[in-house]
Amino acid sequence: LDEAQDTSPDQWAVVKALTAEFFAGLGARDGVRRTIFAVGDEKQSIYSFQGAEPESFGLSGREFQEKVQGAEGRFEQVKLTRSFRSTDDVLSAVDLVFAPEPNRDGLTRDPEPIQHRAIRTTAPGHVEVWPSLSPTVVEEPEDWTQSVDHASAPAVRLAVQIANTIGHWLGSGEMLVGRARKIRAGDVMVLVRKRDRFIHALSRELKERGIPVAGADRLMLTDHIAVQDLMAIARISLQPEDDLSLAALLKSPVFGFDEERLFRIAAYRPQGQSLLAALQQDPASKDTADLLARWRNEAGYRAPFALFAGMLAKDGLRRKFIARLGVEAGDVVDEFLSFCLAAERTGVTELEALLALLESGGPEIKREMDQTRGEVRIMTTHASKGLESPVVFLVDSGAAAFTDSHLPRLLRFDPPHRGWQGEGFLWRAAADMSNSFSQQLSATARAKAEQEYRRLLYVGMTRAEDRLIMCGYHGKRGQPEMAWHAMVQNALAGSVQTLNVDHPATGETILRYAAMAAGEVAEEPEKPAPEAVSRPLPGALFKDLPRPTILPRPLSPSGAGAVIEPGPDAPVLGGSPVLDAIMAPAFALERGTAAHRLLQLLPGVAQDEREAAARRYLERIGRDWQDGEAERLWLSVRAILENRDFSALFAPGSRAEVEIMGTIMLGKTERAVSGKIDRLVPASDAVLIVDYKTNRPAPQAEAEVPFGHVAQMALYRSLLAPLYPGKPIRAALVYTETPILIDLAQDVMDAALARLAQA
Repeated sequence: LDEAQDTSPDQWAVVKALTAEFFAGLGARDGVRRTIFAVGDEKQSIYSFQGAEPESFGLSGREFQEKVQGAEGRFEQVKLTRSFRSTDDVLSAVDLVFAPEPNRDGLTRDPEPIQHRAIRTTAPGHVEVWPSLSPTVVEEPEDWTQSVDHASAPAVRLAVQIANTIGHWLGSGEMLVGRARKIRAGDVMVLVRKRDRFIHALSRELKERGIPVAGADRLMLTDHIAVQDLMAIARISLQPEDDLSLAALLKSPVFGFDEERLFRIAAYRPQGQSLLAALQQDPASKDTADLLARWRNEAGYRAPFALFAGMLAKDGLRRKFIARLGVEAGDVVDEFLSFCLAAERTGVTELEALLALLESGGPEIKREMDQTRGEVRIMTTHASKGLESPVVFLVDSGAAAFTDSHLPRLLRFDPPHRGWQGEGFLWRAAADMSNSFSQQLSATARAKAEQEYRRLLYVGMTRAEDRLIMCGYHGKRGQPEMAWHAMVQNALAGSVQTLNVDHPATGETILRYAAMAAGEVAEEPEKPAPEAVSRPLPGALFKDLPRPTILPRPLSPSGAGAVIEPGPDAPVLGGSPVLDAIMAPAFALERGTAAHRLLQLLPGVAQDEREAAARRYLERIGRDWQDGEAERLWLSVRAILENRDFSALFAPGSRAEVEIMGTIMLGKTERAVSGKIDRLVPASDAVLIVDYKTNRPAPQAEAEVPFGHVAQMALYRSLLAPLYPGKPIRAALVYTETPILIDLAQDVMDAALARLAQA
């Protein structure tokens, strides 16, 4: 079991049921050594919303210990205290934060002190604590037409501080001393408790400074501005007079109109005229109007996936979105196309239906945060589980760990005094209707939430490899007493290894904790980027690509004879001449398909079961045939299967319905050929290919075989020749109505190929 601390009680019940026989009865003494191996850290149990309970980890461990020792086995409880990720500075700070008993509550049930040891003992790092930002009073102007300054919000101010800090590091060549290299954008990870406006504020600030940022790890598909632009195109295609959607689209990266140009077109149009009509009359916007007209036309006959895929690729919208919105826009539009394709497979094939589906609530997408892309990563602490980064900003939003609004309406509880079997559920009504029992349930839920809140802080702090920056903001009521920021600040402020220093980017006084002094570490030389290496480019890069070879339309072996001779007359069925002319081709096709199917499958059926299987098949496929036709077909197939002269066709190693394709030279012309060989019989001395024919009447000798049949086998022989070098390839035709097998001579097939090439 991996990540066993997140295993729920119900999942533990499954594990115990699977392993019940390991340590009791015959299962413990049958000579087979069975083991159970669990890896987990209850300090990192943060998935209560999935049913995880950290106490189940320790309780289940004790139960297994009793079972193993009762079966005279060996039980080992191994503690892993060494970290391969973080430096001593970060780990010792973690130990200090969770040393006080209130901070430790819920972290672990192990009575021993929390103590980590680092493998990177000589790598220096540090932990910083920035002051928590409080709201500032903003005077709103009396004139409602004037904008309100929202830049003073604490979340926005913190985003500016973080962006300035990262920009200062990248611009000044700040060193990661423990790694002997400069900090890169991909070294930074920003962790938050929940996805709120701070993520958007920080992403905007980083982009304004030209710092690569990966964006949010999760987002609603329809919340991304690139998807909103694509939805605007859909609205305009369905309703050309939707002026608001068109105005938004014109200012988007798709067209890039500025305010002045859009105002000039929209403000001075005649009263009652749509924005699209005004755009069409603007000479400078002809290309834009033409493109919109083409999209509206294509929306009338193309499926949504094909429509949007063409816009993003052929019309260059993907390139425009990435240029304006960043690399993550490419991932988002890929998810959008995947959604369109999935919707089409479920029957949503109209643009209007797709738009309604998106507007009713698009899917939430999760983006993989790959450190190798060289971008600042912003994500929740939950999402960072299992990840790491040299520099981590841990952001505390100042919200309380738990409020009563977090409680569900139905509170689960165990029956008191075993009053009944199963679980109980209490409806949580208004506060004035609560009693001591409901209050106790609420208090228990609050205690568990606060414990997980502290475990979440532990997970966030241990994501840092070299540097950890604790920062945050709070509301008007101040910072909660047991907030993340308060716990870290109170724990580190009393350490002799904590200093007050000036922040290099903001000038503010901050706390910096360092357990070891940074030694002199030689700077790792910067490796030149591959594109910076000076070498001449190959001349072939500047030449036009050769035109692709366009082969003539693929030649079907079964229809090759039509090049030389017209097809045979339709067989006479004995009814009305008019009805026969209509029904004959369809019946002949069905009958031929049935014969091929029986000859393909029946050789693999036991001989005493073949007739029953054939009659079941013919009863289904031949229910509309004339009387006697199904019986005549079965008799002809049975004659082939039971005739010893045909036994070699069904020898072990032979294969039915072998598809083959390739190219052959017909004279001086290369032709693509694709077909299906009814039976392929490879032997040690030769290879035999066979095709079944249901012609009526059947030829009795090679000279009577139609040219089309000979040409078909000649093409198959040419395709197979390179696959069996050194072996002659024989060809034969089996006419099922007689039945008779006719071998085709090599010179006859050569002559057929020559006639095809000449034609």
